[in-house]
Amino acid sequence: MKTITGCVVAALLAFGAASAQAQTTLKFGWTTGEGETDPYAIAARELQAALDEVAPGRFELQFFPNRQLGDEKEMLEGVSFGTLDAAVITNAVIANIEPAFQLNDMPFLYADEQQAHEVLDGEVGQELLARLEEHGIIGLGFAEGGFRNMINNAKPVATPEDVAGVKYRVMQNPVYVQMFQSLGGNAVPMAWGEVFTAVQQGTIDGLEIPVAVVRNNQFADVTQYLSLTRHTYSAIVYLVSKRTFDSLSSEDQAALREAASLAVAAQREINARNTQAIIEDLASLGMEVNEIEDPAKFRALVQPVYDGFRDEIGPSVLDTALEQVN
Repeated sequence: MKTITGCVVAALLAFGAASAQAQTTLKFGWTTGEGETDPYAIAARELQAALDEVAPGRFELQFFPNRQLGDEKEMLEGVSFGTLDAAVITNAVIANIEPAFQLNDMPFLYADEQQAHEVLDGEVGQELLARLEEHGIIGLGFAEGGFRNMINNAKPVATPEDVAGVKYRVMQNPVYVQMFQSLGGNAVPMAWGEVFTAVQQGTIDGLEIPVAVVRNNQFADVTQYLSLTRHTYSAIVYLVSKRTFDSLSSEDQAALREAASLAVAAQREINARNTQAIIEDLASLGMEVNEIEDPAKFRALVQPVYDGFRDEIGPSVLDTALEQVN
């Protein structure tokens, strides 16, 4: 009898230990490709690597790139409703449910990546992430898409006048629409999945996008000019469904947050190393690359965007960010 009892106890202990270490599988989506230099793909891989470091064997991310789970709007809804565990999603799309995120899309706000990191890792960034919880989403951190630039088949952009009359695809976000209208361009809101064909067929003249996404999605094959306008810093955000997050133990919640912090730092570093090499590569593929002549002229024209979205973003959030960058 003692032997049987001992066996039962041992089995129960073994089962409990195994349960405590049971692996959590998270469906993780993004819209772009799996390329080595794609910032979204890097973000996904670095998060898995960080989880393996801080919580060995406890998490597995199932990757769903290339719009397998829909466009970003659909994935954002999935994370909010709890039908998708996690995703890395463009800041501008998140702004559709939480307008304060429009801060990061203000044109010519950040002079460089370091300024953006300081704002997003500090008080302002934490305030933005905290606001997502009421939408059923836990924000874990801001990875880097890189500065967005203009590519098109009409002409190089050196001055604001070069934007006038050109049809640019923009994200389905009012900040981008007003930004290009302020510069005289024709803003065409369009879901990501339609963009390549629209450029190829001439439905639009071009779009604005980080250079890594240009390279990894073969836009050099269908666009001629790359102008390094650096008009908006593209933050891409690690998001987890609150329903999924709440189902985790406190230990695993802490591990996920720690891993995201490590992944953000690693992803930004990799993205920075890749950017200049990608620009050179795009030039070798036949794109004509140029710098803009005077960023101040562009900045003056987009001031109405700041005025128009001040109340939606929240004066305190906007003013705190402006104090930091100035």
